[in-house]
Amino acid sequence: MTPTPWLVVPAAGQGKRMGADRPKQYLDLAGEPLLRHTLRRLHAAFPEARCVICLDDDDRWFRNAWMPFAHWQRVSGGAERMDSVLNGLHAMAADANDPVLVHDVARPCVMPNDLQALYQATLESASGALLAMPVADTMKRDNGDGASFRTECRDGLWHALTPQGFRHGLLLRALTQAQRSGALVTDEASAIEALGLAPRLVSARRDNIKVTHPGDLGLAAAILSAQAGEIHKAESGHEIALAATRS
Repeated sequence: MTPTPWLVVPAAGQGKRMGADRPKQYLDLAGEPLLRHTLRRLHAAFPEARCVICLDDDDRWFRNAWMPFAHWQRVSGGAERMDSVLNGLHAMAADANDPVLVHDVARPCVMPNDLQALYQATLESASGALLAMPVADTMKRDNGDGASFRTECRDGLWHALTPQGFRHGLLLRALTQAQRSGALVTDEASAIEALGLAPRLVSARRDNIKVTHPGDLGLAAAILSAQAGEIHKAESGHEIALAATRS
């Protein structure tokens, strides 16, 4: 029997680079808060999952009605992403071997197929897994003064995306060790790597963008619009296949 995943969604950031009057997860994206799109995508892939959302204690924007999961809890966010995820891990009633997927709240365009592929890799790999995509562009190293210093070889380089998935006990140990050592990890995989382990890279779609700057909202809206037709077509094909098996 395939275990039900736990989901951790760090959403305590202030998104100051957006220059808005509210955290970026609450900015309008195609008529709804960005956060709601992200939660809806996760729910589409894992409707039975248990979700832990990490919010700032002073957050006045979040609405319970936006949460599509039947089983969920709100926990306090921390000063850094790592602290928020640790709070979530401590709060959940999970066993050491339970799979946990951590997803950026600012990635609303992740597709269900990629989510399922990442989850399967998480179950199969003792070191966990993360969505990622190979670097396609020429990579430059600057000289510290805004000028190109040299071209870096892009062979073997990947962009790390989310979700990232690990067993609860392993992720808790890795992040706790990073916190105690004073290391500032920017994603969960880097904490796992610090233990000498190698999480599996799961090749993902390039439209799984992270909304960081104001212009990203328009791009995300265009991607969601394009994906809507793709998702509808896939769902229609699935319904036709089910009907054929029943006839």
